[in-house]
Amino acid sequence: MAREGVSLGLGANWRQFALLVAVNAFVGAMVGLERSILPLIGEREFGLESSFAIVSFIVAFGLAKAISNLVAGRLSDVTSRRTVLLAGWLIAIPVPFLLIWAPSWGWVNFANVLLGINQGLTWSMTVNMKIDLVGPAKRGLALGFNEGAGYLAVAAAAFATGLIAESYGLRPEPLYLGIGFVAAGLALSALFVRDTGAYVAEEARDHQTSAQPSLRRAFGKSTWGDRRLFGANQAGFFNNLNDALAWGIFPLYFASKGLSLEEVAILAAVYPLVWACLQPGTGWASDSIGRKKLIVSGMLIQACAIAGVVLVSGFQSWLIALIVLGVGTALVYPTLLAVIADAAHPVERATFMGVYRFWRDIGAAVGALAAGAMADALGLDYAIIFVAALTATSGFIAWGTLQRGAATPPTPAVGG
Repeated sequence: MAREGVSLGLGANWRQFALLVAVNAFVGAMVGLERSILPLIGEREFGLESSFAIVSFIVAFGLAKAISNLVAGRLSDVTSRRTVLLAGWLIAIPVPFLLIWAPSWGWVNFANVLLGINQGLTWSMTVNMKIDLVGPAKRGLALGFNEGAGYLAVAAAAFATGLIAESYGLRPEPLYLGIGFVAAGLALSALFVRDTGAYVAEEARDHQTSAQPSLRRAFGKSTWGDRRLFGANQAGFFNNLNDALAWGIFPLYFASKGLSLEEVAILAAVYPLVWACLQPGTGWASDSIGRKKLIVSGMLIQACAIAGVVLVSGFQSWLIALIVLGVGTALVYPTLLAVIADAAHPVERATFMGVYRFWRDIGAAVGALAAGAMADALGLDYAIIFVAALTATSGFIAWGTLQRGAATPPTPAVGG
């Protein structure tokens, strides 16, 4: 019997679920604020000539987010989800002001450290709180809605900042949007979001084994101790590695081919737009037909789309390539999160999710470093092809390590 006032399921908790969808939209919008214009700000306003130097902001962001993910999962398992969510929004307050007033690229990198912490804390909590509310039956669908809302906002913000930049310049006007995003996200979280700890306890009642959150055990099991978790973590790593390419290198590549700021903004927005819109469907599909098929096919589709960027030319051809990239990413993104949720005991799920998100976002930092260095040494084309090859390799590793079949029930981890 469910505890009084606590019932798992999407229908029973749709109001809080919808509220968390809205909160995550503002989380995603904070990333979209930078997506089409920040590499060009580095090149045109700060005079950076090195691709490696320009993408350093992604390295700062990726490292800060990865570490925050790890800490967020552990903290939320021993304190509360809502506390961590609010802390993430408070840390975001200076970010738009630092980007607006930055006198040097070092300030931009510092702003992205804060943005990475914000994303690690807030996005992690919206993921975990939705899983808490819906229980085990619909977690793929729940994650599809969460990631879809976040990346739809990424796309919308990327497009909006590009349009504003085309009319008014790269700074400060496009970045004013960030002030509104932070204010709205913080207000919704502080005034209306309720903690979901009681839902975790309710789900844990159905498990015969008990568990206590242990970051050390979760890290070891996720990284080398469990074949399925390893397969999911490496796929997440390479997925965000290629996303760093799309964020940091693609705007430079398209601008170098003579595209306008508006055209660059459209290309920067269409990839997360497609990715966002398809994720509720792909999350639902992973609940029905299994995780492995979607992950493997998605990684291989991404690889083909990335390679296609250098194999074709012209705005329309690049638009098609980025639409295909969005399709591949939509197949992978919520499904990998669901694999982790399947494998973890409810009371330590956020810790396992934090480890996965740590490895996934380390991929963004490594991708920015590798792509930037290769672009400086060999050119942008070679950097793009290199990342496409790594993504394809990851797809084959996922094929060899992930389980076949439909989603499996959570596997309890015996605590100690």
